[in-house]
Amino acid sequence: MAEELNPAVPDSAADAAGPDESEEPIKQRKNGLYPGVSDELAENMKSGWADTELRDLEPVPQAAETAARRAALSARFPGERLVIPAGNLKTRSNDTEYAFRASVEYAYLTGNQTEDGVLVLEPKGEGHEATIYLLPRSDRENGEFWLNGQGELWVGRRHSLTEAEQLYGIPASDVRELAGALGEATGPVRVVRGYDAGIEAALTDKVTAERDEELRVFLSEARLVKDDFEVGELQKAVDSTVRGFEDVVKVLDKAEATSERYIEGTFFLRARVEGNDVGYGTIAAAGPHACTLHWVRNDGPVRSGDLLLLDAGVETHTYYTADVTRTLPVNGRFSELQKKIYDAVYEAQEAGIAAVQPGAKYRDFHDAAQRVLAEKLVEWGLVEGPVERVLELGLQRRWTLHGTGHMLGMDVHDCAAARTETYVDGVLEPGMCLTVEPGLYFQADDLTVPEEYRGIGVRIEDDILVTESGNRNLSSALPRRSDEVEAWMASVKG
Repeated sequence: MAEELNPAVPDSAADAAGPDESEEPIKQRKNGLYPGVSDELAENMKSGWADTELRDLEPVPQAAETAARRAALSARFPGERLVIPAGNLKTRSNDTEYAFRASVEYAYLTGNQTEDGVLVLEPKGEGHEATIYLLPRSDRENGEFWLNGQGELWVGRRHSLTEAEQLYGIPASDVRELAGALGEATGPVRVVRGYDAGIEAALTDKVTAERDEELRVFLSEARLVKDDFEVGELQKAVDSTVRGFEDVVKVLDKAEATSERYIEGTFFLRARVEGNDVGYGTIAAAGPHACTLHWVRNDGPVRSGDLLLLDAGVETHTYYTADVTRTLPVNGRFSELQKKIYDAVYEAQEAGIAAVQPGAKYRDFHDAAQRVLAEKLVEWGLVEGPVERVLELGLQRRWTLHGTGHMLGMDVHDCAAARTETYVDGVLEPGMCLTVEPGLYFQADDLTVPEEYRGIGVRIEDDILVTESGNRNLSSALPRRSDEVEAWMASVKG
């Protein structure tokens, strides 16, 4: 990996040793802008570059939707300046950074995903005037494009401000001028916190945590109901995820020879080829690791006769993610006990999915699935009934552990800042998308269950869209019933 001449900030350059330390230091620029760079080289780098401006660009596919979202935001906070940052790069190690992912709030309102961007809605008349503040193209006059570690020759070309206006349908300005302008601004202001410390610092005396939280909550609740573009992106993410699961089944023999990481890597390849990334850390949990809800170490063995719990999702280029789980017999066939436990979870999921209806309470699908699991635990003699007592005391939770689902969208656990009364105590509406994912987990050291149960974990998860007449399983292309799973695995393996 190359090491940049200037790992610092724009308009400065680190000292660069010549090819031979015994040589005389090269001439320094008198103005000090380019230590270690000769006048001749600095001048040479300024010129001789072709015009690469992109013209007649088509708007991003979601431009109409992002405009509607900004209009709804404007209507909610009339007369107030609203500031929504994308966020900044974060250091991974020394002079390398983590891959950047823009804040969901910013991407949801703009369609843009570049670091340091900021959307500002300025009050104007009865509404707002939106401006997207971005870094312009790398400056070829001051040398930033080749001397700075974030310059164009190091990390790739940025869109010009004119290009950005065409793509996102929003007037664009230089973000480097924004902090000063915000510092001088008057009137009520709200900012989405936690993404850009510099922008927040410029607004320190103008904002309050309570008012800013109201902005964050509104943007979270706005995502509860998906528009048609979002539904399409979620289906695209699910379809890629289905293909990723097929990829995994095809290489289970190779995973047996290596580890769970072969499974993780196989799915990741599909995510990167067809999407932006995985939507969250893949859970490739074989054997007793399936009983650890968020097993993302993925460094354990994959053995014939064990179950593999694969919880994974592809994220699209627009940040919408799938979230699907299947529990698969590594050798392609469930044992009698594995099948009994799996079928119980399947029955619980069927009850949960059936409860996803417009007008139903959000909690209904969880309650329906938990009831089935409690009935099975009583039937198997693992907990003392009656079922109503078990549910009242929550005794089934020793083996069910988690909630039965969550909202899904640009975050795998979407809309997390929404108020309780509009989310978990709310009512389902057409356009909402959620997961239904019951599970049973018998820990390897659980002495309250028969030994043969220990180390078996099963979860089945699908992505369910609430429709006008009921629901649609976006991930229905991936078999769920135990006999169908076995037949599907056999057909995929060929």
